[in-house]
Amino acid sequence: MRVACIRHAGERRVGIVSADGQSISPVALSSDEAARGVAALIGKEISALDVLSPLPLASVEIEAPFPRPDRNIFCVGKNYHAHALEFSRSGFDSSAAQGELPPFPIIFSKVPETVVASGAPVLIDPEVSPAIDYEAELAVIIGKGGRGIRPEEAMDHVWGYTIVNDVTARDLQGRYSQWLIGKSQDTFCPMGPFAVTADEIDVADTTVTTWVNGEVRQNANTRDLIFDIPTIVATISAGVTLKPGDIIATGTPEGVGIGFKPPKYLRDGDVVRVEISGIGTLENRFAERRA
Repeated sequence: MRVACIRHAGERRVGIVSADGQSISPVALSSDEAARGVAALIGKEISALDVLSPLPLASVEIEAPFPRPDRNIFCVGKNYHAHALEFSRSGFDSSAAQGELPPFPIIFSKVPETVVASGAPVLIDPEVSPAIDYEAELAVIIGKGGRGIRPEEAMDHVWGYTIVNDVTARDLQGRYSQWLIGKSQDTFCPMGPFAVTADEIDVADTTVTTWVNGEVRQNANTRDLIFDIPTIVATISAGVTLKPGDIIATGTPEGVGIGFKPPKYLRDGDVVRVEISGIGTLENRFAERRA
């Protein structure tokens, strides 16, 4: 099932997207439930949902699946083999002392306020950072919470998946020992446009592709992940209780801007398009912040 958070007639609603992608059928939810976006569907029996008449998808505004997540987005760094090598050699890697391939998952987070929808501008502030980069990522949506989740049980805790672009200020990432500031600038987490339930895609064999102004920059498969999703869920939940609606970005493939010599940073007017097979296409224009 593919779902989306939308705005229609001034109201936020959550609905089920048709197989052909042409319409969306809102689910009957209270305004408080709908305010949480797709999180409102987690824990509900799909067959028991009260689904209303479909609306043309072109007639609604698509918002991020989780317009404001309940808490920070968990993220994994250096989690594709080829990207781990390009990042370790970039000069921006504060974890490089561990080696080119990390022995354990590198976990950091982005604050909830970074989230914006597909189609929304990502704002660049040249006075803060001139070194803005893109990172296409498959994101896991937790459906059943827990602590101390074992790898062999981890997929039972996954509700579904979405797309995020883990936008990063590389100079800030390199300057500080922690990555939060460089990763958590306003608008630095485009998400969506859709979320899909776990049965929709094979996350062990899923293609991730990124275009910048029409040029292919990233083209990889989740087969290249260093740490798979069960390992990531087990790692985070070992002492941190995961909650329904938590989001975990699983890492980006090779081909980010710092992998080029010289780096290909994003500029005012650049358009980044991320496609993950089985989910959809996330596209955002980068725009210089105006005073």
